[in-house]
Amino acid sequence: MSLSNIQQLMDFTGKTVIVTGAGKGIGEAIALEFANAGADVVVAARTKSDLDKVVDKIKAMGRRGLAVPTDVTKVDAIDNLLQSTLKEFGKVDVLVNNAGHSPMKNVLNVTEEDWYYNLDLNLKSAFFCCQAVGTWWIKQKRGGRIVNISSLESHTPFARGVIPYEAAKAGVNMMTKALAKEWAYKGIYVNCVAPGSTNTEGTRQMAAAVGISVEEYKRMASVDVGICMGRPGEPEEMAYAVLFLSSDAANYITGQVLYVEGGALLGKAWKIKGA
Repeated sequence: MSLSNIQQLMDFTGKTVIVTGAGKGIGEAIALEFANAGADVVVAARTKSDLDKVVDKIKAMGRRGLAVPTDVTKVDAIDNLLQSTLKEFGKVDVLVNNAGHSPMKNVLNVTEEDWYYNLDLNLKSAFFCCQAVGTWWIKQKRGGRIVNISSLESHTPFARGVIPYEAAKAGVNMMTKALAKEWAYKGIYVNCVAPGSTNTEGTRQMAAAVGISVEEYKRMASVDVGICMGRPGEPEEMAYAVLFLSSDAANYITGQVLYVEGGALLGKAWKIKGA
């Protein structure tokens, strides 16, 4: 396959993409990489000022962007997100469910409210976004691509104090597989990217909240957690995986969870003297 063929497979010109949780961090990186690949991008999150900054960057690339402030834990707000997208662009080709959060709390202090907050934001929101867009695709008799954003902690509990988050993200993995199986005959692809430790503002704020500096966080990510590559990932590296699974290069892939984690699941890479 020539380079031009590969470029065509990864070209999103004329495509419309919705990215939730797109105001900062991994979501912002995903939105910008889609724009860089030619897509028109609808960005959703709760904070309009953050979304407006992302849209400005999208437009600076010569692409069209739309900011839709959205609380994705509310089904009515999800419907508004879809309708706003259809009104502006007339269609949806790709949905990326990135909205999520992992507040840290000792397991003994987790309340019922904490539990449902995590499920609503990390699992319920993704399901009802899939349902809304999937319903439109099926009614229109067209296919589409969904990429859900899970977490390395859906597979292995790496940190303390985030059990409700880990449970919700494990649910995202299974939901991805179930939807992929149910909708494959409709031409709807459903996959999942599960990031490992990633160098985002949110991660740095979490570390600071428990008294860990940025430098210490990076050391812990490479040594204590045991990332074989010796560093946390960058938001753009997560975005590249999302674009691949959303592209024609992934035409025979559905129901998969792709862990983008620098080898963390392999365990610590001990250095041997002289090696």
